[in-house]
Amino acid sequence: MQTTTPKISLVIPVFNEREVIPELFKRLEHVAVSHSENFQLSIIFVDDGSTDESVNIIKQTPTNLEFKLIQFSRNFGHQAAVMAGITNADGDAVVIMDADLQDPPEIIVEFVKQWQKGFHVVYGKRISRDGESLFKKTSAATFYRILHWLTEVEIPFDSGDFRLIDKKVADSLKGMNEKSIFIRGIIAWMGYRQTPVEYHREARFAGNTKYPLKKMIALASDAVLAFSEKPLRLISKIGGAIFIAAISVSVFVLSAKIFGSGYEAPGWISIMLAILTLSGFQILCLGVIGSYVLRVYRQTRNRPVFLVMDEYNNYG
Repeated sequence: MQTTTPKISLVIPVFNEREVIPELFKRLEHVAVSHSENFQLSIIFVDDGSTDESVNIIKQTPTNLEFKLIQFSRNFGHQAAVMAGITNADGDAVVIMDADLQDPPEIIVEFVKQWQKGFHVVYGKRISRDGESLFKKTSAATFYRILHWLTEVEIPFDSGDFRLIDKKVADSLKGMNEKSIFIRGIIAWMGYRQTPVEYHREARFAGNTKYPLKKMIALASDAVLAFSEKPLRLISKIGGAIFIAAISVSVFVLSAKIFGSGYEAPGWISIMLAILTLSGFQILCLGVIGSYVLRVYRQTRNRPVFLVMDEYNNYG
């Protein structure tokens, strides 16, 4: 139980969000002022190599909020930006939230209430997604269910990185040396006490999505490779099934030839189809194995996940 007003570090990755930032400050300030008796809000903006005026707007926006700005040397990706924010957080708990206002800042209040009940992780669970295409909604729902089937870790359905994590969870994250990061998967793997807070995901306030299909596929790939061995086991099972089928067909053809049943095996077309099928499967297997090897290679290179070019804070 907290005896003093707890400090909440709010981590916000930013990438080309100049249209959103003024409204973001306005809503965050309303939350901070309205609930100042319940918690103290300290913000960590992480600029992920923005090419617009996002950095200058953050610095120049008049506000009573306490914030720090970390500026990357280039774009390192959303997950790296989240880790940079967590690494610099010093609050009793850390909230992760995107800058686009699709995840309402007002939900932070509900996160804190559940955290004060003793939960170490409080994650936002989307019960609706406004302003998104049918394809985006369908692909997102499919992603979570496939991920659930493939991974050995229970990653909650319909939840992103919008969540609160206790200081001990944040400290555990800081101690890890993952080079290919999937934050929500790592947190689920830790196994701390977790609970959801349901909310309606709003339409983007302004600007365009920073997570197109290509990035979503890359994130899904990282999630599966980081938390599942099933792809390797699956290709082994398929390979075994193809081998058994090939032996069965060979036995059938030889038997027909030996016992003179009149059956004649098809010509070169069937042979080519068999070769192409097996070759395609072998290439697919090499691709899956190569993806796992690539993760090992990235880890052994031991390069930093991000590089900080500049830091700024508005509190001296």
